[in-house]
Amino acid sequence: MSVIALDHIQLAMPAGREAEARAFYAGLFGLAEVEKPAALAQRGGCWFERGLVKVHLGVEPEFRPARKAHPAFLVEDLPALVASLAAAGHPALPDLELPGYDRVYVDDPFGNRIELMQPLSA
Repeated sequence: MSVIALDHIQLAMPAGREAEARAFYAGLFGLAEVEKPAALAQRGGCWFERGLVKVHLGVEPEFRPARKAHPAFLVEDLPALVASLAAAGHPALPDLELPGYDRVYVDDPFGNRIELMQPLSA
């Protein structure tokens, strides 16, 4: 038996800030919000998907943002996304060069670190 795929990533968020999550993950990243199963909906948070990308945000009572651990998303048109993020108050920070990619980091509304990567054309 072996791991065959990644189903989703889960990030923590503070209680009651779902509107900010929607504005960031749906509004800026273009991920569609999907309804959480009824048994889980009462816990708060929200889920987003686009194709194989699935991001679950769960409420953590004693929330602390993930500053080192992070998801890395492959994106199209990184400069346009960086501009949209900056205009919405989420400035991106470049990092050390990674061969084959342009990449930056951005914090979600809760301080969780997110890596954005665009493959370089050959």
